[in-house]
Amino acid sequence: MSDKALSGLKVIEYGQFYSAAYCAKLMGDLGAEVIKVEPPEGDESRRHGPFPDDIPHPEKSGLFLYLNANKLGITLNVRNAKGRQMLLDLLKRSDVFVENNPPKVMAELGLDYPSLSRLSPSLIVTSITPYGQTGPYRDWKGYDINSSGLGGISYGVGDPQREPLNLPVSQSHVQGAVHAASATMVALLARQATGKGQHVDVAEANVWAAFHGGQGVYSYVFEGRVRKRSGHRTPGFYPYTILPCKDGYVSMIAGRGHQWKRFLELVGGGEVPEWYSRDPRFRDRLEMSWKYANELDSLLAPWLMKHTKKEIFNLCQERRIPFTPVNTIEEVVNEPHLNDRGFFVEINHPGAGRFKYPGPPYRLSETPWRVERPAPLLGEHNEEIYCKRLGYSREELIRLRGAGII
Repeated sequence: MSDKALSGLKVIEYGQFYSAAYCAKLMGDLGAEVIKVEPPEGDESRRHGPFPDDIPHPEKSGLFLYLNANKLGITLNVRNAKGRQMLLDLLKRSDVFVENNPPKVMAELGLDYPSLSRLSPSLIVTSITPYGQTGPYRDWKGYDINSSGLGGISYGVGDPQREPLNLPVSQSHVQGAVHAASATMVALLARQATGKGQHVDVAEANVWAAFHGGQGVYSYVFEGRVRKRSGHRTPGFYPYTILPCKDGYVSMIAGRGHQWKRFLELVGGGEVPEWYSRDPRFRDRLEMSWKYANELDSLLAPWLMKHTKKEIFNLCQERRIPFTPVNTIEEVVNEPHLNDRGFFVEINHPGAGRFKYPGPPYRLSETPWRVERPAPLLGEHNEEIYCKRLGYSREELIRLRGAGII
């Protein structure tokens, strides 16, 4: 096998739950050596699940197992002075430090970027927080729902008659992690030219505002449209929605007029339905979206409820109409297309057993993505890291463990 794209890169991850772990995972999956630093009681995600048979177990959390494959794992109480010094000793030997802790806490521990840059001027410190390292909210607590709200994405998510929503499965942390990993790669390129590290400061709220919510600014400035919550549809043109069918739901997005026309002909048995062709209100798809969408939903409902989502998908695919089924998790796992491509990978974990996980989000031909180790057991690599790399004896490790430091 070829070397991976990031072979030789050394990353230390110190954080809780999602964003730091996923950022470091993206690098570890491409060959970087990632050492995950957990408190002695373990990362928060170990208690989050999902768990096999819904029985909580710190070594069987599906979230933890996915986020932390391809990593070495150690335990360390960084709030203890000795533990903190041990972390600093590791950072001196590393290229990247990924963390998602409150800025005030990192400053109090002497683990903020100004302190670490003096320790190792070439170190890249990647911080992922709800509100960033500067500004009026930097020291406020923040969660996925707060980042979504402040970043503007929740303004357009949910039913217009109810409260706004954040997107599911901690998307603020996911999006923040992806942007942080990308920015870290740019910082590494800069270091090749200058020899200097830098601070990669990613605010999850800013990710939403700039990368996702920013398109709403474009629509307002150039088209005068104000995006609002619109429930199961996206305003703009009709159809851009999710509607029920015989056995579930189907996503219906016809961006081109000819796609919409072909679907109408499908519904009408070869011709555009009379109810559509004779009604002048249905000439403007933008106006349809804003004024008559519910009526159109009801007119399409009889045809949709006669067909399964697979039937609708096949019929639309034949006519080059980009409608797709909304699959359940079970249907995704058993989707022939994904399995034929080898998207899912099986990982055998010593504590959890063998399970199927999402595989590569991209494919590199010369430096392939691959899983080389399962997620670490709690403290699994303490001896390897502390004894072989930092020079501690086994007796010292026993004393450190007894003192609650590792």
